[in-house]
Amino acid sequence: MVFRAIPGRFRGALGGGLVALTLVLSGATAPAAGTLPPFAGPQFNSVAPILQQATPAVVNIAVRGHVRERNPLFQDPFFRRFFDMPEVVEREVQSAGSGVIVDARQGYVLTNNHVVDDADTIEVTTKDNRRFKARLVGRDPATDIAVLRIPGGSSLTEMPLGDSDRLQVGDFVLAIGNPFGLGQTVTSGIVSALGRSGIGRNGGYEDFIQTDASINPGNSGGALVDLNGRLIGINTAILSATGSSVGIGFAVPINMARAVMDQIIRNGSVQRGRIGVSIRDLTPELSQSLRLDRTGGAVVVSVDQRSPAARAGIRANDLVVAVDGAPVRNSSELRNKIGLSPVGSRVELTIERDGRTQTLAVEVAPSGRS
Repeated sequence: MVFRAIPGRFRGALGGGLVALTLVLSGATAPAAGTLPPFAGPQFNSVAPILQQATPAVVNIAVRGHVRERNPLFQDPFFRRFFDMPEVVEREVQSAGSGVIVDARQGYVLTNNHVVDDADTIEVTTKDNRRFKARLVGRDPATDIAVLRIPGGSSLTEMPLGDSDRLQVGDFVLAIGNPFGLGQTVTSGIVSALGRSGIGRNGGYEDFIQTDASINPGNSGGALVDLNGRLIGINTAILSATGSSVGIGFAVPINMARAVMDQIIRNGSVQRGRIGVSIRDLTPELSQSLRLDRTGGAVVVSVDQRSPAARAGIRANDLVVAVDGAPVRNSSELRNKIGLSPVGSRVELTIERDGRTQTLAVEVAPSGRS
């Protein structure tokens, strides 16, 4: 299996799978007359009311651009000797994806970085077929998030933002996007896993929601929505050997996307925070070595002596178990929380040291210096 943000004409994709809204159990006794089985009844027989509110906020994105790449003929000595040709050639590219209007008044649209990273021009089409030229406000390759802006106003519909930290495995979700350029399409599934990382973005900030949603090219940047019609993720990529859905898809949690978006709108880019520590996951072996009675958290391996962490009193072998009261499951999660914290802000790290729990306030410094 390989991680794919779909290349070529359609780059990246996420969609949704089918949720059975009736329950069939082999050998189960039929419900008595006048009663309803689980998941039956008017409140469960359709998600149409949710979609009537959510789908107008999801847009299609068409991108035209140019990429520069090495001329494959230049590698042949014969062609280099007898023909005058450039080593680097430029070619036009087109791609299609999806996006979500998150601020109708200002016209802000969330999408994926890989949808727009080679863009010369970006066109946004709403559900009712209105077309707008979009401006790229900024993008962040590390989280695969980009922010666009179109003319805002009361004619646009925005999608309310949910709280991805409250998601649980098994929650029903709806995916809305533009697969294969067909136009807006809705699918559904469940949250299959949370906190996925190490998927393959080479140093990216990963904390993916995994879903069994049916994933297809063109859905990248689209909405992952809960059953209250709130945006809880930006559909991003799939794990597939063929580029087609195998039921393993990933979305950037909206809490992460919102933190990135806020920085992009405010500063034009994302400035990473750091506190000056090296960390690693707490493995069972390391837990036993450090005589810790837990398996979750991030172990401090070393501390830069002139860093905010050193000034706050953080030491090697401290176990970080929470940031601002929110539990930390592993080193990747701690890195994400610190990296996306505003530079100059203070975070409270809950640590365990020598069998005692304490909280230390640490100032977040910009990456590149302590």
